[in-house]
Amino acid sequence: MGVTGILRGAALALAATLVASQAGAAAAAPRVVSLDQCADQYVLALAPRDEIVALSKRATNADSYLRAEAAGLPQQRQTLEAVLGSGANLAVYNWTTDLSLPAALSRHGLTVVKVDDAHDFATVRADIRKVAAALGQSAAGEALIARMDAKLAASQGAWRGARALYLTPGGFTAGPGTMVGAMMSAAGLSNAAPGPDYAAVSLESLVLNPPVALVLGFFRDLAGGRSHWTIGGSSYLQALARQRAIASLPGSMLGCPAWFAADGTLALAKARPGA
Repeated sequence: MGVTGILRGAALALAATLVASQAGAAAAAPRVVSLDQCADQYVLALAPRDEIVALSKRATNADSYLRAEAAGLPQQRQTLEAVLGSGANLAVYNWTTDLSLPAALSRHGLTVVKVDDAHDFATVRADIRKVAAALGQSAAGEALIARMDAKLAASQGAWRGARALYLTPGGFTAGPGTMVGAMMSAAGLSNAAPGPDYAAVSLESLVLNPPVALVLGFFRDLAGGRSHWTIGGSSYLQALARQRAIASLPGSMLGCPAWFAADGTLALAKARPGA
């Protein structure tokens, strides 16, 4: 074993000792780290602030929904050494570039909770309840679900089946089986996507068969409102969007499948003329 390997092993051993030494305190109060931006949202919404050890490095990015709440909290690269060294006893994640990290954290005694990719609001409810239970915050989880459901109820059927196509600057749409599709359905929109899931839409198809209504996603996140390297930079599409867009939803509302998708649903419902 080289010097680097010896030092890394020593660092991991020390970090594991820190985790073990805090086991008594762990039983009383979770010390939670979030491993990615989507997990950040769940941790920020459900964990008491003094129990949050660290968030991901993207917690305060413009496309983070709860970026304001993340201000002032530690952010770190979520490596095995960093998480163990933080003294956390609970890790929440949705995805990770290091596929071995969740299992490694579990082997070192941490409770690891995965936020599942949600394609509907039922799965969002399950995710909220799972994270809330791990944090000992089930009542807060149910309150969050109640707020989400109230927005969905206020949106129900608003568009009465009117057809609309979801479109991103990169030329992708979202059909049934996606969170965006669930949002549109909850607002009473009929999805004009050519099929389920996410799929590319060509500029030519939009020119030949323009949709009656558009729901735009991520267009607000472009510098100057357009991209010269994608379909979003097309002058035709820009004109079509001005004429037929019923709503433009930001990346912070769309990037993570969570309860705030109901905010997007309510925005769609309120965009109906006369609403």
